[in-house]
Amino acid sequence: MSDRNSHQDRDNDKGFKKRGGRRPRRKVCYFSANKFTAIDYKDVGLLRRFVSERGKILPRRITGTSAKWQRQLTTAIKRARFLALLPYCD
Repeated sequence: MSDRNSHQDRDNDKGFKKRGGRRPRRKVCYFSANKFTAIDYKDVGLLRRFVSERGKILPRRITGTSAKWQRQLTTAIKRARFLALLPYCD
């Protein structure tokens, strides 16, 4: 059993990756970059960019939005869902 889990086997296994390389590029908030003053819940095309295929609101670490705009975005998406402009699930 210890032969299967040896250190050498783990290094050669495809499931283990070495750390290193280039850092991923820092995401920029879409709303700050385009100088938005508010997010309109009726702008369904914009809101769909921040909703997954399954209908979930995408997190900040994926979209790169700032905390301020993520809160406004969440409120706008929930309003659009309530008025049946966006689906709750897909």
